[in-house]
Amino acid sequence: MAKLKPDHERSWFSRLLRWLEGGSGALDRRMVQDLAEPSDAARLVAAPEEAAWLEQEKLERQMDIMRREAALYERVYRWNKARGARLLRLLYAVLSVVICLSVIAVLLVTVSNLPSFGGEDNPIHNEVSRRYIEQGLEETGAVNIVSGMILDYRAFDTLGESHVLFAAACAVMLLLRLPEGGDPRERLLAEADDRVYEPKHDIILQRVAGLLVPVILLFGVYVLLNGHLGPGGGFSGGAVIGAGLILYLNAYGFSAAERFFTIRTFRAVSCAALGFYALAKAYSFFCGANGLDSGIPLGTPGTILSAGLILYLNIAVGMVVACTMYAFYTLFRKGDL
Repeated sequence: MAKLKPDHERSWFSRLLRWLEGGSGALDRRMVQDLAEPSDAARLVAAPEEAAWLEQEKLERQMDIMRREAALYERVYRWNKARGARLLRLLYAVLSVVICLSVIAVLLVTVSNLPSFGGEDNPIHNEVSRRYIEQGLEETGAVNIVSGMILDYRAFDTLGESHVLFAAACAVMLLLRLPEGGDPRERLLAEADDRVYEPKHDIILQRVAGLLVPVILLFGVYVLLNGHLGPGGGFSGGAVIGAGLILYLNAYGFSAAERFFTIRTFRAVSCAALGFYALAKAYSFFCGANGLDSGIPLGTPGTILSAGLILYLNIAVGMVVACTMYAFYTLFRKGDL
């Protein structure tokens, strides 16, 4: 006859059957306790005088929970102010050192893998630079080889750089610009700070600005339009024009500057310039990639109306740069355009 196994060695099915036959133990005891002791609602019906005692007991339990939570919060707060702050500072210092060392290591490895300076087999000594120098004037019509390279051969990179400036201006505007329809006291305080730190009734500054601003703007336009003929172009000309606008703002204030430059001006000029640049070069790239004649005349090299689209692209880039510089300055000063 086979020997029976102990209870702890029986199968799970046997233990389940035994549990069903013998009851759940703890559950049965709970049911008996509930039958023996009436619930709170039953006690309230049977003895209304116990209601105040039950309410007081419930209140004491809630107060005990609140005291424990307050004590826990106090311990966490003290740890955060003392040991936690030291640990965070230590972690910040360690991460800063690790990140800096990692960046330095990556840069050193990259530099060590670069070819030697002046070597004949360097990648820069290839047909690309020779193509720029020898055939740049014929293919782009620009006397300035740099402008021809930036706005024709590598015009896609310049488009990305212009969009980076526009995206940076939009990000600063989202962070610093005062909301429309907000508290008018914020604008009044911004204007008051502007008057305190940079007064607009400085007669010397206004006289000098009245003489210099037209010259600066005219020189910026010259640099802008002369980019395909000599040193200059959209970035440098736009920077000069932006500096002239900032000088005018410092001398005469926002009330005078807002007559010709507002947030609508910034949006219209930037979007129109970037849109023209993208559409013009998309058409040029499409024609070049498919071997089609774009129909854009290069003109006579050395004249103002030459170099195909480079002159107009310089103007577009210059407008974006000028608007971005002026927008940055006004947003950091007053929080609005």
